[in-house]
Order: sequence, then structure tokens, then C-alpha cells
Amino acid sequence: MKAYYHLPGLFEFYELYKAFLPLFREHREYFYDWCEIGSIYGAPADCLWGGGRVGFGDEQAVDVIKLMKEYDISARLTFSNSLIQPEHLHDKRCNRLLELFDTNGDTKNGVIIYSDILLDYIKENYPNYYFVSSTTKVLTDFEDLRDELNREEFKYVVPDFRLNKALDKLNTLSRDQKDKVEFLCNECCSFGCADRKACYENVSRKSLGEDCADHICKSPQASVGYRFSDAMANPAFISTEDTQNIYLPAGFSNFKIEGRSLGSAIVLEFLLYYMTKPEYQLRVREEIYLDSSLDLF
Repeated sequence: MKAYYHLPGLFEFYELYKAFLPLFREHREYFYDWCEIGSIYGAPADCLWGGGRVGFGDEQAVDVIKLMKEYDISARLTFSNSLIQPEHLHDKRCNRLLELFDTNGDTKNGVIIYSDILLDYIKENYPNYYFVSSTTKVLTDFEDLRDELNREEFKYVVPDFRLNKALDKLNTLSRDQKDKVEFLCNECCSFGCADRKACYENVSRKSLGEDCADHICKSPQASVGYRFSDAMANPAFISTEDTQNIYLPAGFSNFKIEGRSLGSAIVLEFLLYYMTKPEYQLRVREEIYLDSSLDLF
């Protein structure tokens, strides 16, 4: 069994992937043979249906599509706004994105989604997509997760990161249910955070253009922002060793890496840590850093 990593920044880190994907294809020996790229997800800036994190990518969709087709990678549109109403369904820009990403050769593209209103709309009008139940639903109760896994609409379900280590319960899932679980590996949010859903809702309001105050994070680490070292210290962190020694043997194979709202430099560190053999990490880092077209900071 292989691990499939679902990577951040479809639009946001287009330039990074344009440099990284040729290395991944042409020098497969640099990377672990037990993992593959399952998808790359994201949304352009100012996307009405967007949610989860504020997108900032401004790459042209046609360029993104061309890159994903070239490397046979599933593209996922992050349409996880939790506050979608019927009047939002006919947004021209979001519908145009669905039209553009509707086909990807033999590789199906997906939509990360929260709203059932939007889910039903896309199913009816763009039937070629698969769907991923968004972690913005904050599924912290295991029975809620089980119910979500039983929904036929979803190919994958991303539980709240605080269920990552509930292995006694996770191991009771059926084979088909395990195939649908997609763990969020590198969350830096405080394990005890009670405001996670409110934080996501604030992003949804901003995506809809509402004039609202920023959500104020109460985490002790909020003032320093995201640090991978802090994420590694989170009780829910899933390491490469965990992936190989615990999750893959237990029958879980899908792992999401967060990072859409971060910078290219830290996302590169995720690619190095999760996918690159230690003896080749410096070489891959140098190849990327020496690409003069990239602004990594």
C-alpha cells in the first residue's frame, strides 16, 4: 500500500510546483517509493465559494490545468465556503472554473466542499467531479465521522485533526471507510481550540464579501504564526514514521498537507519532509532555490 499526499496551493504555489514536479518525475530516486501525489488543491484569490483559508493565488486557470494534465495529477478546487445560499450558485467566476477543470484526461478532478446546497448544484451541473468532505466541518465526534464516511457522495472525508490518533476507533472502520479517510497531517492549530469552526466561518464570510472583523485567534502561538516545528509538537501530528509504521499497515492511505495560506518556502519544507529521502533533501532544495523564476519568501 502507498501513501497518497494531497498537497496545498493549486493556484497559490503554481510556480513552486512547476519547478518541483519535473524533479519528482525525472528523479524519482530522490523520493520515497512508498508515496505518491494524490492531488493538489486550492482556489484563486477572491473566490466566492472559497473557504478554509483565504486564497491568494492569481495564476491563470489555463496554466494550472495544463500543468496538472502534463503530470496526470488530480486538481481539487477548494469550494469549502460553509455559508453558501442559493443566490450564490450562479457566480460566473466559480462556474467558469468548474467548466475549465471539468476534464483532465484520464484523471478525475475533485471539489473540496462543505455546503450541501453547493454539492447538489455541482453534482447536477458538473457530474464529472468527485467530492471531498472538508475538514472545515470540524468533525471531532467519531460517530459523526462514521456517518460522513457512509455518505455515498464523498470519495474522501477529512476529519478534524483531533481524531488523527483515535486509532482504537479508527481501526473499527471497514475497508471501504478506511479508503475514504484523509488525515490532516501537519495542523498547527492548538489541540484544545474551541473556536476552529468560528475561524473557518469568518473566512467564509470574507469570501462572500461581507464586511466583518477578523477572527482573533486565542492560541498562545497565534502571535508567531505557523511554524512547522510547532506543528510537529502537536499531539495530532502525523510524521513520516507514523505514516509508514502505523497508518499504512492499518489500511489508511490518504494524507492531506495543509499550507495554502503560507509561503512557498515552508511548503517546500513540507515536500522535503514528507516525500523526499533525507540524503536528497539538500539536492532538491538547491534545485528549487536556484530556479531564478521563484520567489520563495
